Amino acid sequence: MKIPLSIKQLVLTLGILLMTAAACPRTTAQPTASSDAVTAAMADTVEVMSQAMGRNIKSVVIFPAQYHDSVQQTYPVIYLLHGAEGQYNDWPRRANLDSLATCYGVIIVCPDGQDSWYLDSPVDPAMQFETFVSKELVAYIDSHYRTRASRYMRAITGLSMGGHGALFLAFRHPDVFWSCGSMSGCMDITQFPDRWHIKDRLGDYESNKQRWREHAVCNLVGQLPDNGLTPAQNIIIDNGLNDIFIKNNIALHEQLVQLGINHDFTVRPGRHNWKYWVNSLDYHLLFFNKAFARGATLMEQ
Repeated sequence: MKIPLSIKQLVLTLGILLMTAAACPRTTAQPTASSDAVTAAMADTVEVMSQAMGRNIKSVVIFPAQYHDSVQQTYPVIYLLHGAEGQYNDWPRRANLDSLATCYGVIIVCPDGQDSWYLDSPVDPAMQFETFVSKELVAYIDSHYRTRASRYMRAITGLSMGGHGALFLAFRHPDVFWSCGSMSGCMDITQFPDRWHIKDRLGDYESNKQRWREHAVCNLVGQLPDNGLTPAQNIIIDNGLNDIFIKNNIALHEQLVQLGINHDFTVRPGRHNWKYWVNSLDYHLLFFNKAFARGATLMEQ
């Protein structure tokens, strides 16, 4: 099934923009801070010990303004991943996460993924970030904050490398993340054998083609209908019209359509940059908010 980048598609996107405009205050890009510290009033910077890697990994945890109003209230959690050559405080410095956390009543966690591609590297013991994010970090957040500790109440998304990482982790751990998303994600890492340190995590491509294929998101979608978990995951994917990964994302969308896997897919004008990602975050959080509402109903049944 071919999905042309047509005027019709852009009109549909504009419709989504109009429907979501009043949901919450729009996020706006913020100037990059000169310090590594995150000074938001409703944020913690934590160091979580990874037993898998034998070292501490930093994360920023943003909680809503109403978090301290009641010691009984619990909250869904959104894990928000940065891109290649980024770090844990990229998102807090670029987007108004305080306002979004308060508006939607969620905890937002921004882990340091380094240049791991959020994989458990078979060649580098110091890069075991699939285990860290999907198990160790989730366990830490659930034990230190008032979360709703259920797959229905967890979402994960990210940009670029983090978009790949979010879908990779969610598809491999559907029992942990019921909702997932990608902004400008690299859906087929095998097309970029010499870029962004991927070979440092998986070994060189020519000698490890099967390993690379097994770690590419585009090759994981076939297992989704058979993961044994119901209801199926909530998936949102978007990409800028002039983004370097646009063909990757259209191909993934077509795979999901062919397999009958429900998902939201949007192409909007934009490039591979923070202006696009900060704007995109609004739609992901609205999507997750609706999923959390459905999840709450399921948990009560």
